[in-house]
Amino acid sequence: MKARIHFIGICGTAMATLAAMLKARGHDVQGSDHAVYPPMSDFLAREEIRVLDGYDAAHITPEIDLVVIGNAISRGNPELEEVLDRKIHYVSLPEAVRDHFLWQSRSIVIAGTHGKTTTTALTGWLLTAGGLDPSLLVGGIAQNFDGSYRLGSGRDFVIEGDEYDSAFFDKTAKFLKYLPDIVVVGNLEYDHADIYPDMEALRTAFRRLLTIVPRHGRVFIGADSPEAAALATNARGRVETFGIDGTADWRATGIEPSAGKMRFEVWHGDQPFGSFESPLVGVHNVRNALAAIAVGSAVGLSAEEMRKGLLAFSGVRRRLERRGEARGVTVFDDFAHHPTAILETLRAVRASYPDRRIWAIFEPRSATSCRRVFQDDFARAFIESGADEILLPAVFRASLPEDERLSVERLVDDIVRAHRHARYVPKVDDIVKIVADEAREGDLVVVMSNGGFEGIHDKLLAALAR
Repeated sequence: MKARIHFIGICGTAMATLAAMLKARGHDVQGSDHAVYPPMSDFLAREEIRVLDGYDAAHITPEIDLVVIGNAISRGNPELEEVLDRKIHYVSLPEAVRDHFLWQSRSIVIAGTHGKTTTTALTGWLLTAGGLDPSLLVGGIAQNFDGSYRLGSGRDFVIEGDEYDSAFFDKTAKFLKYLPDIVVVGNLEYDHADIYPDMEALRTAFRRLLTIVPRHGRVFIGADSPEAAALATNARGRVETFGIDGTADWRATGIEPSAGKMRFEVWHGDQPFGSFESPLVGVHNVRNALAAIAVGSAVGLSAEEMRKGLLAFSGVRRRLERRGEARGVTVFDDFAHHPTAILETLRAVRASYPDRRIWAIFEPRSATSCRRVFQDDFARAFIESGADEILLPAVFRASLPEDERLSVERLVDDIVRAHRHARYVPKVDDIVKIVADEAREGDLVVVMSNGGFEGIHDKLLAALAR
């Protein structure tokens, strides 16, 4: 039945994607947001979704059947107050996904602290390439689909299981709404300090996820992550592990980086499953591929179907995405913002290009990375990464109290004391000038941030070209 659906806070990636999915299902969709700007404004225009600039109670008209409320919206928002006053049916984003797409699907939920976007996109692609025609919802732009969603006619719905909270009225994890039949928990580390006060609170969210998997369901757990492995006892369905660990049920062995690719052998139990080659560099991406292969096998794909699919995978934007080259210097964009992700990304680049000079530029921007909770972990990540030049700007969330805020100056001092070359350069334009002046042909510049970082990638390429 066609409905008029209004989104409050439509320009977030997940909200805009859901709006597009509902529009594709035939619903009349519109939404509002403050300071609408590209790229999401362009995406919504392309999907022919009406966007209202700013929040206004007048946007809540009598013909609206359902309101979807983003998790950045809080009490005091004029549209939210109007919805509450008039008792219009409202839901959070994960509730809308569940109610419109998941009740009739086999729900495949990909969760974990790191790698879930890549693993979700890859799993969706393997199932698509294997002819299962799945649906997909992922928190990034999957290159094979040129978008963040896919609506198929098959039984499977592959969805990124985000542990962030759902809405102002529901502070539980989004993934608890996703009716999981198959769950992947690739790893578990502390993150989202603005939502979870400590590691135990985060563990509790993941335990709850596993307790709602049905008896006939499947759970795949990353054996190389102690915190993830410890969750296995909470599952009611069949549990299998995956990883490099020799005791895992699904194992990758003989891992070899070669010319920007990774070759490896997969074993299932004591039986060889097949030889694979991945276009994604790094051992962490071997684990991601292994998770997708395990899920693919569970839904009936053969090793040969998945071998071909993996070779044709184009990756996800902002996951070590090559943005361009100028004057022989290559600039990459990566979403890494957690110490482990930074370490794995830079190690992957070092393993693939052992003789090249690597520049690491990291913006502390996320709610957790701006806080002092990872002060020592960031230092350890950069020291062990193998990066040759490390440039760090000011913390993005400067409004945090000083005793809670990450100290970039101290971070640089710790790195330098370990005989690594690091500099604190508060302003982006000064970082661009340093790279343009000092980079030489063959250098690789890896920019890491979970935000726009003032368009630094294009600035770097333009400055290098000059």
